[in-house]
Amino acid sequence: MTSEMGKKDTNIGKLIQVSIEEEMKTSYLDYAMSVIIGRAIPDVRDGLKPVHRRTLFAMGEMGNTHDKPFKKSARVVGDVMGKYHPHGDAAIYDTVVKMAQNFSYRHTLVEGQGNFGSIDGDSAAAMRYTEVRLDPLSEDLLADINKDTVDFIPNFDETLKEPVVLPAKVPNLLLNGSNGIAVGMATDIPPHNLREVCSAVCATIDNPDITLNELMTHIPGPDYPTGGIILGREGIARGYREGRGGRVRLRGVATIEDDGKKPRIIITEIPYQVNKAAMIEQMATLVREKKIDGISDLRDESDKDGIRVVVELKRGAVPDVVLNQLYKHTYLEKTHKIINLAIVDGQPKFLHLKQFITEFLRHRIEVVTRRTKYDLKKAEDRLHILQGLLIALDNIEAVIQTIRSSQTTDEAMSRLVENFALDAIQADAIMKMQLRRLAALEHQKIVDEKEGLLAEITRLNLIISDESHILAEIKRETIEIGEKFGDDRRTRFMADPGEIGTEDLIENKPVIVSLTSQNYIKRMPLDTYKGQHRGGRGIIGMSTKEDDIVESVFVANTHDYLLCFTNAGRAYWLKVWNIPESSRTGRGKAIVNLLNLDDERVTAIIPVSEFREDRYFVFATKEGMVIRISQDLFSRPRTTGINAIKLRDDDELIDVKATDGGNDLILTSLHGQSLRFSEELIRASGRNVLGVKGIKLRFGDELKNIALVSKDYLLTITSNGYGKRTEFDEFRGHGRSTMGVRNIQTSMDGGVVSSKAVSSDAEVILMSSSGIVMRTAVSEISVQKRGTRGVRIMKLDDGDRIVGFAILEAGMDEPAADDAAEAAAEGADDVSEE
Repeated sequence: MTSEMGKKDTNIGKLIQVSIEEEMKTSYLDYAMSVIIGRAIPDVRDGLKPVHRRTLFAMGEMGNTHDKPFKKSARVVGDVMGKYHPHGDAAIYDTVVKMAQNFSYRHTLVEGQGNFGSIDGDSAAAMRYTEVRLDPLSEDLLADINKDTVDFIPNFDETLKEPVVLPAKVPNLLLNGSNGIAVGMATDIPPHNLREVCSAVCATIDNPDITLNELMTHIPGPDYPTGGIILGREGIARGYREGRGGRVRLRGVATIEDDGKKPRIIITEIPYQVNKAAMIEQMATLVREKKIDGISDLRDESDKDGIRVVVELKRGAVPDVVLNQLYKHTYLEKTHKIINLAIVDGQPKFLHLKQFITEFLRHRIEVVTRRTKYDLKKAEDRLHILQGLLIALDNIEAVIQTIRSSQTTDEAMSRLVENFALDAIQADAIMKMQLRRLAALEHQKIVDEKEGLLAEITRLNLIISDESHILAEIKRETIEIGEKFGDDRRTRFMADPGEIGTEDLIENKPVIVSLTSQNYIKRMPLDTYKGQHRGGRGIIGMSTKEDDIVESVFVANTHDYLLCFTNAGRAYWLKVWNIPESSRTGRGKAIVNLLNLDDERVTAIIPVSEFREDRYFVFATKEGMVIRISQDLFSRPRTTGINAIKLRDDDELIDVKATDGGNDLILTSLHGQSLRFSEELIRASGRNVLGVKGIKLRFGDELKNIALVSKDYLLTITSNGYGKRTEFDEFRGHGRSTMGVRNIQTSMDGGVVSSKAVSSDAEVILMSSSGIVMRTAVSEISVQKRGTRGVRIMKLDDGDRIVGFAILEAGMDEPAADDAAEAAAEGADDVSEE
């Protein structure tokens, strides 16, 4: 064999050693770039991948425009595949279908007739059944393509030419976005609103130094074809600023309806690229698996007018909680990435928002310049011919005589050129001139056309004389497109409420929390215990080990913080909903599994909904020391806890109370001594201090608790089941560090458990060391003077004793009217018996 130069190729038949590493690297890079450039990543100029560009171009060449009848999709696919894109009909038809789906494209580029699929994931009908034509907007992508505005290259078999890029009057990449996966990279550009994009393009033309923040006043964020609500703009700003790393949290639109019987959630918009049928199936699965509670039925009532998914709720369900569960666990909320990767000058590049616009403008400047030069040349060529025709008309008799006297056409043209100072082009036009042009009216038309051409040439020369004039032309066209095709924004914005946490999925309601001496904790619904009369025996509230007793019980809301204070004077944070809910007889969970305790036990727990600088915690130790610290100093949770107060040897923290800064306190000891004084006598201090003396104790006595002077009475209960209410006026104020006065008579087997301020219409929940719980009305406990024994409140078995009690204020667990009616209808017991 010989080469083209006639020289023999000496490498024929020889083995050439090639490094496999280098060959693999070269081949892989060639393949990767072929996928990146030729298939998966859009061009920044027209926002299209090759298959989209070829499809639109082929439809334009076929005359398949919006003002012409539809053509079969199969015909379009065949034309594209046979002429420009020999990669299979399925890929081409999928492209045509997607460009016609109004839930896939913010502004469709193809107008379809027939079944083009649905948002439920239904496939389009076969291409032989559907028909298509270009959408009016896509014709602006193709506008002026025959005016030498873009370069053309040979098609795959070099029999035809195809455009490298479309002229694109529309910034399509921002408008419809794009997504694709190449080799080692991917793109995910969100769609935007046409009016906003056009406004941003015009603003950039007016101010080339426009900043990102200024651009975002024109383009605040993506605008998805399916609507929805965008939560926050921080992720959008990052994507616009860096070109990648941005995230858009997109929620469907749901409203809560309540007709007085059962509430329902109505979903009218779903996130972009979410399959509605799959979303509903996902919801149903989660309901069956009991991962979402409160839903009784799901119905899809969507029709041609829009989406409508009805979520029926069970009676008593909290709609906001159920809706948060749907946002958390289903496709009703979806996060979209922002990866602004596009082809710029033949290479993949990450683009920030302004680069999208500047690259589009750079493309449009070139297109408008080439178009103007093309139009200018056509106008000048036409003017040249008109000038020749006018010369001929002014000398018509001589021209006719010259032509008639010539033997051949070539001779006539030569004589016209010689006799009338014409060129060959003008002479040819004269030879082709029809006789009707000899009419006076036709002569005037030529004169008028000449004047119009002169004006047009002046305008075109002005455009290309300076880039500012080109930009003005681009701005004019952009404004026209925005006014012609723009519409209102579909996707709305809402402040980001933050990531939906477990707390958002839990109803905020009061519960009972109990703690044992061995620090087992649990929570139970308030209606676990029915009311009983004073002197009742109660019911089993917890099964405990022989060496474990229930020490405290209180009421808190599930969303409250629990500040857990230990005997070592340390503080830990715990959310009420983090405490496992248990049955009435359940033991609960060891608190060491919830808190990072270090050889210490919890002795006081305070529910807190907010931490305020003007509110305080008052601490009391077993030896009678008191400390007052602002709640604000405990507002920053730490998993390892913090030091709250400092303790002397052999002392320990026994009680903590939350105050407003101006309360009177009553300190009560084991032997029934009570001391009342103002908390203002305790100077507010920082954390980790020893404090001051609160009550002076006799030998063998110890401080049991602090009570706030509030409400109607002081309720004091002893461990042997006796108790009484005492009016606060019975306790005169004393100075700090005194012994106080006798509150209640105690016996050797019945020291004070605690004393609390109560209202007349409240209830008290008592718990014994064996786990027996009793709930009774405070009004059934006698009001007695201080120094008396009180009355029997709870009958105890031998060896059992009261270890704690909680106050339940009136109305804290009253059921809603609908719930009460339903409970009565089902024969359920009332929540409480008054």
